This record gives sequence, structure tokens and C-alpha cells, in this order.
Amino acid sequence: MHTPLVPIADDIFQVHLPLPFALNRVNCYLIRGSDGWSVLDTGLNTAEGRAAWNTAFAALDIRPADITQVILTHAHPDHFGMAGWFQEQAGAPVGLSAREAAFARAVWLEGHMGEGFDRYLVQLGMPPDMAQTVARGVASTGEMTYPHPTRFSLLQAGDEIQIGQRRFVMIHTPGHSDGQLVFYDADDQLLLCGDHVLMKITPNIGLWPDSDPNPLGRFLASLRDLKALEVRLALPGHKALITDWRGRLDELIAHHEARLQHTLAAVADWTTVYQAARQVFNSDVFSPHEWRFAMAETLAHLDYLERHGQVTRDDSGEVWRFRRL
Repeated sequence: MHTPLVPIADDIFQVHLPLPFALNRVNCYLIRGSDGWSVLDTGLNTAEGRAAWNTAFAALDIRPADITQVILTHAHPDHFGMAGWFQEQAGAPVGLSAREAAFARAVWLEGHMGEGFDRYLVQLGMPPDMAQTVARGVASTGEMTYPHPTRFSLLQAGDEIQIGQRRFVMIHTPGHSDGQLVFYDADDQLLLCGDHVLMKITPNIGLWPDSDPNPLGRFLASLRDLKALEVRLALPGHKALITDWRGRLDELIAHHEARLQHTLAAVADWTTVYQAARQVFNSDVFSPHEWRFAMAETLAHLDYLERHGQVTRDDSGEVWRFRRL
């Protein structure tokens, strides 16, 4: 069996957790301390995911009692999904921001995942049959988050946190998720950056029914702020390690500037979000799982263009439409 364990430093190991999606892996981390191990992000709760963790634990001779804390960068299912399993196994607290805890309670613990989502997609112009298929896929993802944690420890941006033998400052990085936190070890110029900055792919920046306003604007502002950090190495939630920190930030900003122009070009005379998404993305190959992200991302870019006076929205009817100004 493939060992899903990659040493990063003497005290940090990356654990590859399988995902049943086109993006087929999430990076989680084990960080060694003097009194045990911290887990950063957890993967989806599947048989394959549990096997990967157990393989990593066996390689490092880790017992459940050795897990002292579970920390989540954000509460999307591929990061949150096994938090309750860890809490059951180890009794460890699960730490995340208050905004992400509220999201987790509403979407996972109270079961609102996918509730009314088909109607939302129809409002954005998706055909009703297709919208129902996409919404069913959202609900099935929720099944891979059981059991849920019974208690959270709330983390506050700006505070310091001990993870292993390192001190990290917690930084709020909205955009991909409203309350996402990244963790910066200034002494080692090391950043645990979750899904905020990724190599090879770009984080999904979507406007969802429960999103805080202006996700793309907040994401771009955060990327510019993060240029001030001296980062030798960033450990992301997906894909490869990041060694050219400022270079990658510039690439992500340039990507969204180009995506905004592509989105603007896709807007004709009262265009729906669905119509624009079909123009912006190579959507003929999309699964229902990918379609929901394409819709939310297209809406986020249209919302940004509207805020900057380049398009106007008509949401007076059953389907929202946009027109260039």
C-alpha cells in the first residue's frame, strides 16, 4: 500500500488523504510536540481516508491518546470530515474560527447542506433537472462528515497558538471560506496556508447562499496583505508545496484579473450566471460536483464586476440576469 506520509521537517509530516472527486487528494499534517501530536485538517471520513490515517499512525508509532489537538483551517468537508472521528478516537479538542464553527454547525451538525440549493441554482439560470442532480450531490457529501465533533475550541485571528513545539500567529484569510485561518511561524518563515494559496490550481472563490459579501474582493485584498509575510515554505491543503510565496500570490491575482475579463466578455444582453459559466469554463466535461463550484465562482466574479460598476444585475424575476454597463 502507498504510504501517504511525506516528511516536511523533523516535526512535520504531510499526510495524503484520498478524495472521491476530480481533485483526488487533500493534504493534512501531523505536527510533533513534546507531549504528543497535533493534526491540521482531517480529510473526508471514508474507509480509504481512515486507512490512510492508520497507515500514517503506524509509520510514526502514534496511538489515539498521542493526539493532543485537531486544528481546522476551515470547515469545508475535505478538511472537516474526520474531525469527529478524531475526537471519538482521541478525545481531542477541535479548534477552528468562530465563523467556520458557525458554518459547520449550520451545514454539517444541523444538516442544512443542500437545503434549497436546487432553487438557488435555478435562480442562477441552471435548468431545474440539472439543478436537482447537483443539489443531490451536495447532500451526499455531507454523509462523509459523520460522526460530528461534540465540542469546538474557538480560535481567534491575531492570537498565537502552540502547535507542536512551534508558535504560530493565526491570520484570517477570507475568500475561499469566510472564516479560514492560516498559521504563520515567523521564526522558521513557515506558513500552514490551507486552501487560501495553492500551487497548480486556484482556490475556488464562490458566492454561496450563506456567504459573507464580496468574497472575491476580500480574497484579492488578503492576497495583497499576505505579500508582507516572509515565507520560506508554505504548506497547502492541496497539490505541491509553495517555495516562491510572493510569486505565487502574484500569479493568483493575475489569474483572477484575467478571469474577470473573461466573465465580463461572457455577459451579453441580460445573461444568466449559468450562461456565463458555460462561456467561461470548459463545462461540457463537468461532473455535478464541479458544476456547483463553477456556478458559485462565476457569480462571485459577476458580483465583483457589479460592485466595480461594470455590470448591472436584475434580480426582480425568478432568474437573475446581468448586463454590461
